[in-house]
Amino acid sequence: MFYNVVVNDWGETTYVPTTLGNVLLVLLIASLLAGAVLFAAKSRRQYAEGKSGRLSVKKLVFCAMTLALGTVLSNLKLFSFPWGGSVTLLSMLVICLPGYFFGPGAGIMTGVAYGVLQLLVDPYVLYPLQLVVDYLLAFGALGLSGLFTNARNGLIKGYLTGVLGRYVFAVISGWIFFGTYAWEGWPALPYSLVYNGIYIFAEAAITLVILAVPAVHKMMGRLKIIANEKD
Repeated sequence: MFYNVVVNDWGETTYVPTTLGNVLLVLLIASLLAGAVLFAAKSRRQYAEGKSGRLSVKKLVFCAMTLALGTVLSNLKLFSFPWGGSVTLLSMLVICLPGYFFGPGAGIMTGVAYGVLQLLVDPYVLYPLQLVVDYLLAFGALGLSGLFTNARNGLIKGYLTGVLGRYVFAVISGWIFFGTYAWEGWPALPYSLVYNGIYIFAEAAITLVILAVPAVHKMMGRLKIIANEKD
């Protein structure tokens, strides 16, 4: 059995991974990171250089570091809502970086890996489909930052795209699975649009202010160069 069915403090039936389930999640994270690195290598045309069968240690380290740092920052919460969702210290930005560094394929794979890691750290699963939307699709969407990896002001454009992607899936989840928590007199969809928009866009606004600092912008550009240098 990969999960246990438990009743939480609010009387909800939730699904919690067993030890075997956690082992499988760890293996899945490792596989997703390997896939992210392969996408990163392909996006930089390294296959044409005879390196198609070799994983880049540097890219693997960069993707793994974003997972670790993103998880740490996700626990540095500036504000938390009682029914899920919080304003964290730049955690979404960190998970957007693999996409910005290496392209959308690597970014999406790393984002999905981050979602799986969140299942290990702090699972909150009421329905199997909700798991897919909240943990795989919503966090995977942060990798859409890679659509602007070569664009002018690509980090800001990519970050906003990733955040909007996460917002869309968060709204879908709130509408379908958590509509019963809507404020009195509010239909489920408007409630989800506002509720998820408050914490997601509040964090995005803080992040954009920080990215507007010239030293931070320069540092991100330098990190991208370092991440793509040959091993």
